[in-house]
Amino acid sequence: MCGPYVAMHGHSGAGGRIAAANLPADYRMLTLKTAPSAATIVRIGSDTMALGSFIGQYAATFTRQFDDGEDGPQRRVKSLYLYSESPGTGKTTTAAALLNEYLTVHYIGSLKRNRQALDRPAYFLDVNEWQTDFNAFNRPRVPEDVAAPAAERYYKAQRIAQSVPFLVMDDVGVREASEAFRADLHAIINARTTDGLPTVYTSNLPMAELMRLYDARLADRVRDMCVEISFQGGSNRGMR
Repeated sequence: MCGPYVAMHGHSGAGGRIAAANLPADYRMLTLKTAPSAATIVRIGSDTMALGSFIGQYAATFTRQFDDGEDGPQRRVKSLYLYSESPGTGKTTTAAALLNEYLTVHYIGSLKRNRQALDRPAYFLDVNEWQTDFNAFNRPRVPEDVAAPAAERYYKAQRIAQSVPFLVMDDVGVREASEAFRADLHAIINARTTDGLPTVYTSNLPMAELMRLYDARLADRVRDMCVEISFQGGSNRGMR
């Protein structure tokens, strides 16, 4: 078992930087080449194309994370907003494959530059699961042994999501949200936009409809330096 594999996956195959990224187990060995969503037809602005032809070009910009210092002024990696009205079209699969690619580029690029790779250069935030934790400690008469762990998970995830170099926010806008939850979500997006940190969002709503569940300020923050990709066609589930 080679050192780079251990650094990425741990000795057990369930640790390392992949585990620190909170990536669900089903996606931990996924790559851009093996993701079935690469053949999915998508719409980007007025253009229609196979997703793989765009994603490869986008992933090539991940080396920009090393543009600072001796490599010149840093150029931003853009954010992506992946959506489709139908489930199972490959949004989360694509986002997970991109997270894995970012981790690989970060680790190999750090070695080449004699730098210490970050323990957590990327993070996967399941927004639906995160909101469930929020509700668990904000309902009346919730037992302390339920509320306390939920609150700890919730605020830890928020701290990580605000500052991690690359973030996937999965299932944004799935559920109605309270003003307090919207404020926490906005805090993450605002912090990342201000610091120029790339985020990949997935949603069943087009970006313009986010304000229906949240507000115009949040939608404007998501839109900043972000490419919107509409997934076409039916479900790809069962193809992986």
